[in-house]
Amino acid sequence: MFTGLSAFPLTPITEDGIDEKAFAALVGRLAAAGVDSIGALGSTGSYAYLTRQERARAARLAVEHAEATPVIVGIGALRTRHVIEAAEDAQNAGAAGVLLAPMSYQPLTEDDVFGLFKEVTANLSVPVVVYDNPRTTHFTFTDELYARVAELPHVASIKIPGVPADPEAALARVRQLRQILPEAVAVGVSGDAFAATGLNAGCDAWYSVIAGTLPEPALAITRAAQAGEHDRAQAESQRLQPLWDLFTQHGSLRVIAAVAAQLGLTAPHNLPLPLRGLSAEDRAHVADVLRRLQLST
Repeated sequence: MFTGLSAFPLTPITEDGIDEKAFAALVGRLAAAGVDSIGALGSTGSYAYLTRQERARAARLAVEHAEATPVIVGIGALRTRHVIEAAEDAQNAGAAGVLLAPMSYQPLTEDDVFGLFKEVTANLSVPVVVYDNPRTTHFTFTDELYARVAELPHVASIKIPGVPADPEAALARVRQLRQILPEAVAVGVSGDAFAATGLNAGCDAWYSVIAGTLPEPALAITRAAQAGEHDRAQAESQRLQPLWDLFTQHGSLRVIAAVAAQLGLTAPHNLPLPLRGLSAEDRAHVADVLRRLQLST
């Protein structure tokens, strides 16, 4: 479950709440494509904007429509008690694992974050992915904290926020992590533009934004890297550079929301307010990139 391609779909939002039909279809599409796991309610899934009831419902829908594909459900929240409640709901829904990012309003210390993981893992019966996403949480893990948290029960994977662009430096970084983490803890790369380099450097998994809406090109990168065809994995990623450039310019969530709408997979407006998505001009640019990359069907 913590190897290969983990696809993170949007949770499409309407004025009335979750667009359950669109969400179920997105999840079913990923299962049919053959991704290795589905990361429901990750940052791409806008978990932080949903009520407990909406999150529990999304978890159940994801498990129901993922068929045999394992579902990892995001459980991050501001208060430890609410994280534990989300974990309980995810487990009751049948999630194969959970994903935890240290959310905050007040800045968190390393002891705060370690305490969060210690309390939550004591209440888990499924594996947990440690979700290091400093762009959204404004907290950055140190290697020392990785090592401390990785010793806790049920910790199965660390999601790192990218690797160095230089292949040799990326290889050294992954080796460094292997030295400080227990052997059973998988290393997963995120930051889609870094995925090919990270997988080629020995990361076990790719926790992917693009795969949640466009699984096929992400699978092409992943399977090439897994087969040891490193040049092909890099070539497949480089082909998508116009998309990675959009991610850098606008943020991956807004871009992939526009992609899903352009492909007719969701309504035109699919993000929770106050997020308004891209302007009409920028949406047109996204549509043009999809056409040029032959991803518009």
